[in-house]
Amino acid sequence: MFAQNQTASLSLRDYKTIVLSILGGALEIYDFVIFLFLSVTIANVFFPPGIPQWLRQLETMAIFSVGYLARPLGGILIAHFSDKIGRKHMFNLTVLFVALPCLMIGLLPSYAQIGIWSPVLLLLARLIQGAALGGEVPNAWVFVAEHAPKEHRGYSLGLLQAGLTLGYMFAALTTTLITTRYSDQEIQQWAWRIPFIVGGFFGFISVWLRRWLSETPVFLELKQNKKLAKRLPLGEILKHHRQAAIPSAILTAVLASAVIMAIVVTPITLQNEYGLSPGTTFEVSCIAILCLNLGCVIAGKVADWIGPWRAIALYSVLLAFGTTLLTWSLNSSMNVLVTCYIIAGLCSGVISAVPAIIVKLFPPAVKVTGISLIYNIAYSVCSAVIPMALLALLHFDHWGMAFYSWLIMLLGLVTVYFYRNIKTYGD
Repeated sequence: MFAQNQTASLSLRDYKTIVLSILGGALEIYDFVIFLFLSVTIANVFFPPGIPQWLRQLETMAIFSVGYLARPLGGILIAHFSDKIGRKHMFNLTVLFVALPCLMIGLLPSYAQIGIWSPVLLLLARLIQGAALGGEVPNAWVFVAEHAPKEHRGYSLGLLQAGLTLGYMFAALTTTLITTRYSDQEIQQWAWRIPFIVGGFFGFISVWLRRWLSETPVFLELKQNKKLAKRLPLGEILKHHRQAAIPSAILTAVLASAVIMAIVVTPITLQNEYGLSPGTTFEVSCIAILCLNLGCVIAGKVADWIGPWRAIALYSVLLAFGTTLLTWSLNSSMNVLVTCYIIAGLCSGVISAVPAIIVKLFPPAVKVTGISLIYNIAYSVCSAVIPMALLALLHFDHWGMAFYSWLIMLLGLVTVYFYRNIKTYGD
């Protein structure tokens, strides 16, 4: 049994590990999604003014999507070294390689200044960011799980997941401050750069703060006992641990669906289909995200009490219930909508229940590689397909998102039924 399991409660050092992991992860997600919130302005700055606006916007979104395509490759590369030379070293590196491109984007010359090299450099920055983010989340899960006592692993991962989702809110808040403080002309000329420069600056602070993190007890024990992967970790996963790939991929899809429905699709639908102003939508979304964070922490505790498999089954049902209630409230008064959105956020705890299982499906010597391979591929596919499919469905059917949530509920329950007895590691 590994050393971290000898402690019965979270220590001050455990909380420091979680907080520093949260800080870096939230900032990385902020750096990554701030691009999306400023996509219209970026399209005008980095592409020729002579082409149609829709084409510039399409090219900008293509560059944004490239970041997701880079996640699996970057994640596997980072995970390889995380399993071979240590979690801590790569954990610091991922923050650095998100912060640098973010700062780079904030300082890039416009198309008017250097022509075609402007979008080319923008594309390069996004590729580096996407690759780094592909290594951050799996590494963060393993880093926190291997430090936390097993009795509090779910709670620790719940705190981590809650912190990661704050990155979306920080990005939305920064964008709102910029758009209310400066005129459209000022934003177009220079103010759009502020969020990227700020994100890069705080990313460097995260790199500095993570110096105080210590290597996980699990990795130190593997190294001391000479039990690190002797072959290529990816080869070990593909040869000996393919069975764990199926539940990992399905549960990642469940997790991604919960995030996308709550944070991406609902705010866009409130504006496009129900006419809410951006400011009102942001306020409502922030309340829901805070409740989602609370729901993640509670779900982590529940996973520790009843076991992660039972927690996934419970929160798969609650996710469908909360989403159905939210869908029903879309045509109701603002008070009813906010109340139901709060309930839906609290019911989205599957976001933290899923990592509590996935971190146990692969052996310690190749754990980061296994999680990174499956998580990044599944999450990238979900991020590319689900938002567009749901938005199109909601345009034609008011209950579209509710129907989808019930499908996800069945997916979660079926996975629990067939894989609840699969071999796990680290218990």
